[in-house]
Amino acid sequence: MKIASSFMPWREPELLEGENSLKELPKLIKQNKIESVLIVTDQGIVSVGIMNEFLNDLQGEGIDFFIYDKTVPNPTIENIEEASQMYSTNHCKGIVAFGGGSPMDCAKGVGARAARPNRSIPQMKGVLKVLKKMPPLFAIPTTAGTGSEATLAAVVSNSETHEKYAIMDTALIPHYAVLDPLLIINLPKHITAATGIDALTHAVEAYIGKSNTKETRKNSLDSVKLIFENLYESYTNGTNIQARKNMQKAAYWAGMAFTRAYVGYVHAIAHTLGGFYSVPHGLANAVILPYVLGYYGESVHKPLAELAELVGIGERTDTVEQKAVKFIEAIKELNEKMEIPKKVSGIVDSDIPVMVERALKEANPLYPVPRILYKEDLFNLYQLIKE
Repeated sequence: MKIASSFMPWREPELLEGENSLKELPKLIKQNKIESVLIVTDQGIVSVGIMNEFLNDLQGEGIDFFIYDKTVPNPTIENIEEASQMYSTNHCKGIVAFGGGSPMDCAKGVGARAARPNRSIPQMKGVLKVLKKMPPLFAIPTTAGTGSEATLAAVVSNSETHEKYAIMDTALIPHYAVLDPLLIINLPKHITAATGIDALTHAVEAYIGKSNTKETRKNSLDSVKLIFENLYESYTNGTNIQARKNMQKAAYWAGMAFTRAYVGYVHAIAHTLGGFYSVPHGLANAVILPYVLGYYGESVHKPLAELAELVGIGERTDTVEQKAVKFIEAIKELNEKMEIPKKVSGIVDSDIPVMVERALKEANPLYPVPRILYKEDLFNLYQLIKE
């Protein structure tokens, strides 16, 4: 996969950045000669009204829009099919994802169905099953966490089987992304916390894996530094525009890193918790991250020590192992300060064997993890994280 990755048709989204950058998007859509768009969002976004000005600006440019707002956390195949129906019925020519990771995943699913109308979502599960040009996708993140505005992945849940899996294809990388800090200025504290550690998980898992490139390492390092410098400030002082801006960039860089270098067992386990218990993905990652890093042991000491040095954790005289341990402790302390729980409640013992199988199937052999874990290891990790 690492060798193949260098030959894949990667693209980077064109960025609109800074305060009020969302105002520029309707003009850009018009310049692309797109006369009608499907907006994929959720009811939370609609209810707080942060989309209203954008909708007025679309009308001002003469662009028709149709809103799909039934996306649920951990979006389902049904969400994608309903939104796809709305897209085709109204003859839309572009897709706008407005929200957190769930609307973006749903919007990417719509794009995949538009590109491959004869393939179902389950048939596109896995790597490079789309391979066709999809409609222009405009990503407007309203959290600083998932990095979906930069990635090739759409994560989908099957509500019948409780399975959660990814569709991964370079065709799904958004064409444009809007990083407007005014959209996240009033983000609730618990969402700021969970999505911020979600971004950290992306950066760290990409950095410690074995599919790194010079570019992904730099993206990970830049992201980790920004997160340690800005996340707690964003959490305690949500109106700090610069801190919010920095967190948006950190999430974007983490997305750029893991979309090329992939992730690891934190994500594999988190996806099962989302599929079985609808645990929000960012929160699941935040709880799981320190446990998995600790479980990896010696295999991650060197890269974690490098991250510790980067953010000024530990003493100069510390050993590599001591620096790595202190980095994991720093994540635990940050979680605690932001009231992220130490365990996941509601895990049912009888579900664990199935979750172990699914996590193993997802991670092996696709994820370039620092150390291969087996059934017993995964079982031990579920025991560690469950309340």
